[in-house]
Amino acid sequence: MKNITIAIDGHSSTGKSTMAKQLAKALGYIYVDTGAMYRAVTLFALQKGYIGPNVDKLDLLIPDLPLIHLEFRQNDALGYSEIFLNKVNVENKIRTLEVSRFVSQVSVIKEVRHKLVILQKEMGVKKGLVMDGRDIGTVVFPDAELKIFMTATPEIRATRRYKELLDRGADISFEEVLENVQQRDYLDSNREFSPLRKADDAVVLDNSTMSPEQQFQKAMSLAEDRINTP
Repeated sequence: MKNITIAIDGHSSTGKSTMAKQLAKALGYIYVDTGAMYRAVTLFALQKGYIGPNVDKLDLLIPDLPLIHLEFRQNDALGYSEIFLNKVNVENKIRTLEVSRFVSQVSVIKEVRHKLVILQKEMGVKKGLVMDGRDIGTVVFPDAELKIFMTATPEIRATRRYKELLDRGADISFEEVLENVQQRDYLDSNREFSPLRKADDAVVLDNSTMSPEQQFQKAMSLAEDRINTP
């Protein structure tokens, strides 16, 4: 059985990471969450005071980029890898709404994208990998054997994100989450460098009315078809 590269792109809160993890586990592939990488850089910027409410000193982040070391370490108990920022596990810290509010502003920085795209390309040299993000099928792996573009209505995505945040104990309103989802859609699609867009040969998967199991079965069928294609 040949190994392929699977690139999963799409809007925020469409379940890209969940499905990518499922595919990687089912196929015995490596999973890489590029969104976690951008979130980790955003967390670094927040910790340094380079960005925040009424604070925008992101120009100071660029010379600090060599100080940022990112790696994924497998957590066998969870069944997937977690991200470490400068040797510290930040998997939970990067999932807060505070990070979500600023990640799109950090991810538009050309130097940040350049650094992370290089790392991502290096991770996929040997194939047998599932990677999700915003520009995987268009920039990181334009030759990926399977490209999936995931989407859903903003209201559905905000509802999913709202429930997730409540489960984490966040004190937040649905309206705030919906506004964040819509703002991220705009920023992701209109940034100058590597904007969110569907690759011409990507398969669109709209999961507005699909269960996680249904979307996984659809994606798994697509993967098996590509793997078995000579």
